[in-house]
Amino acid sequence: MDFVELPAEEAAVRRFVEDLWLPYNRELEATVDQFSLADDVDLVMEEVPFRIDRVGTEGYRKWIAVDGSADAATLADVDAEFAGFIAAELDEAPSVFDRPDRLYICDIYVREPYRGTGLANDLFDRLRAWARDAGCEEFSLDPHADNDRAIAFYEKLGFETTQYHMVAGVDE
Repeated sequence: MDFVELPAEEAAVRRFVEDLWLPYNRELEATVDQFSLADDVDLVMEEVPFRIDRVGTEGYRKWIAVDGSADAATLADVDAEFAGFIAAELDEAPSVFDRPDRLYICDIYVREPYRGTGLANDLFDRLRAWARDAGCEEFSLDPHADNDRAIAFYEKLGFETTQYHMVAGVDE
């Protein structure tokens, strides 16, 4: 398994969106109400420019697990399956707060055939190395309350609930 940092290059990002982002969000859509995807837009056409901008942002990284041999230059065309991904961004503590810098985990996804193989832990290893290099002392993330499988995984990794993220309609 190779782990490749996703470059801000259109063909590579398009393949990521088609092979991993869309299946990930289709699964979330079936589990979490807030992840219903729009049915009146071309999801890939809308998502690719957003992801290119995001990947090109300083302080943000996304690694793709490729079942085979790959590097950033060949990511779009490699004849290998994309097995999963992890994305995170730096969350530097403002000087007015007494807390360490954190690495905020935006997303993690492992395709069904690779679940239970340790791939998610291998993806987290990429974040651990980046966190150490960046001087971060903690991870943070916001799993969805209905995603029991993800919450159980994070708890196994040592994550603890420290706050709740709540949502309400403006007119409620």
